[in-house]
Amino acid sequence: MQTLNRHRADHFALFSNDRIQQSLAHWNRQRLAPAFPVDDWTSHFEEEARMRLLEATFLEDLREEVQIAARAAPTDAKSFIDWFENLKHYGPGQGDPLFPWLAEEASLDKLRWFFEQEAAGEAGFDDLVALTQIKLPQTAKLELARNYWDEMGRGNPRGMHGPMLAKLADALRVKPAIETTVWESLALANAMTGMATNRAFAWHSIGALGVIELTAPGRSALVAKGLRRLGFSDSERRYFDLHAVLDVKHSEDWNREALGPLVCEDPLRARAFAEGALMRLTCGKRCFERYRHQLWQDKS
Repeated sequence: MQTLNRHRADHFALFSNDRIQQSLAHWNRQRLAPAFPVDDWTSHFEEEARMRLLEATFLEDLREEVQIAARAAPTDAKSFIDWFENLKHYGPGQGDPLFPWLAEEASLDKLRWFFEQEAAGEAGFDDLVALTQIKLPQTAKLELARNYWDEMGRGNPRGMHGPMLAKLADALRVKPAIETTVWESLALANAMTGMATNRAFAWHSIGALGVIELTAPGRSALVAKGLRRLGFSDSERRYFDLHAVLDVKHSEDWNREALGPLVCEDPLRARAFAEGALMRLTCGKRCFERYRHQLWQDKS
């Protein structure tokens, strides 16, 4: 047991630093951007192999951290959904005092810093869903497609969620950057991107995305309350106001149309869904703790 704990501590030390997470974040940004063929494919794939191994090691480290807790997840669909929905109340990071503080007390500068960290670590839910749905069974694929269509404003540019977030960033006058973002926020985005882009973690990604829909509404409502208190308009707050309501329905649909049928088809998927959800929540918990440490050093 001491050897196992030392192994986990060594890996945590490896990935809990700015350099590693910034490196993964820059690589993710570059590899997902539309591009042209390169001149030297040998060097390209050597670097690709190095970074993919680093990413996989990071994901396996997170997975090892949550495996014991994930074993508690039932493997029949109804019981699994009950277990999964309880993560909203008992999962890592839930009920963190950061969010009531943002709603009721945070100054504009501190809310601005929080948002800058969140925006820089934003992996893009629409892209994550699009990457995850590849080759899924029909019922789940259709649910992820409906979710993606909502993220895309159902074809209306004014309703697209990404630009809503960008509008708030402009209103807050923030300029998110990888180099000024804490490693915990980068690690969360790197984990989500890694699960969505690596088909060996596709089932994990479905669990991770589903738990975002499950747990985000309460936090979104409190951030929206803080923005309202500080005088931001309805249109500027729209991203958080919308997610406080829409994600409740998204979560219900995701659980009914994606998680449930997929577990019915293959009960082994329940463990992967549970691990992915707990990996995402664990990363979020670390973010909230780091944000509080940073923001509460001086509450004046």
